Amino acid sequence: MFAKGITGAALVAGLAAAGTSGAWAQDAIKVGMVMPMTGVLAAAGQQVVAGARFYMQQHGDTVAGRKIELIVKDDGTAPDVGRRLTQELIANDKVDLLAGGLTADLMASASLITEAKKPTVIMLASTTALIDKSPYFVRTSCTMAQSSAMMADWAIKTGMTKVVTLVSDFAPGVEAEGLFRTRYLAAGGQIAESIRVPLQGPDFAPALQRARDAAPQAVFLFVPSVQAGTLARQFVERGMDKSGIKLIGPGDITDDDLLPRIGDAMLGTITAHFYSVAHPSAMNKAFVAAFEKAQGSRPNFMVVSGYDGMHLIYEALRKTKGATGSEVLMAAMKGASWESPRGPMSIDPATGEVVHNVYIRSVDKVKGELLNVELSTFQAVGPKLVAR
Repeated sequence: MFAKGITGAALVAGLAAAGTSGAWAQDAIKVGMVMPMTGVLAAAGQQVVAGARFYMQQHGDTVAGRKIELIVKDDGTAPDVGRRLTQELIANDKVDLLAGGLTADLMASASLITEAKKPTVIMLASTTALIDKSPYFVRTSCTMAQSSAMMADWAIKTGMTKVVTLVSDFAPGVEAEGLFRTRYLAAGGQIAESIRVPLQGPDFAPALQRARDAAPQAVFLFVPSVQAGTLARQFVERGMDKSGIKLIGPGDITDDDLLPRIGDAMLGTITAHFYSVAHPSAMNKAFVAAFEKAQGSRPNFMVVSGYDGMHLIYEALRKTKGATGSEVLMAAMKGASWESPRGPMSIDPATGEVVHNVYIRSVDKVKGELLNVELSTFQAVGPKLVAR
């Protein structure tokens, strides 16, 4: 037990000094990642890993004199596989840190992570309650509460008083629906229909017909980004865009990487999210140019989550002078703040949750290119979102 009253900075300094003389200084620091590299959510895992590797490409693979080794394991988007792979990384690969992917994997692995005391940076999952499942979790992705609550606030503010919710029937979709619903109803809005579609092989036609029949001002939508294009095209094919119904939702549905392939069907869609490739900061412009040159594609919010996750790990290791003890690393990560391609961000010192701006964006065509153009900003949105 550490004495009461010791600050996080003092804890980092003390434990780092205690650990700098051992032979470990020459050992590689192993970061284990369980990500969906195949299966229905493969694109998400691949993009997070690409962001992490791009950070290492830009900043080298050595921190505080120790080499960083990234070990990636594919869960195949199968929820029963993630816990086993996490256990393998801890027991067989002897990783020092973990980088988390899907909500289902992290929920199933939380007790293992806590028992092993492995600091874990959540770089993909957005289920809000996840951060509370282990004291060794910190997050650099986002939460559904952040985007869904801000979307509800914006809808009410702009006079959208009647909506239909249409979401995929899996944890993030159900949470997005519930969070939007609670915030929206409390502000006086009306939910005309609440529709859920299967995650695997959904048929959007009946759902869209139900939505149209309810005559809302908008459809609040959350489906995996790889499915959003299909839904948007069917939305336009049915003339729903011409009927005055808007598509709104978390920013996943207008993924920067996929927008060029989706085409004009997404024009006018309004989303709330923490990152856009069109974010007008100098840092983001340089980041986008460098990523496009190296990868031949746009970065998206999942790339940025992986990029920022590795930044957090590198900066924590610099603070600890390469020490990897569980408590010293957690103390170094919690409370960290920096400028990201997404804008200013930090890690809440009490919860380990991400704090960042949430931008309201519209899909517009700029010089022939589809972009998420920022309209307004909710600043420093953190973990303490409550119903009105």
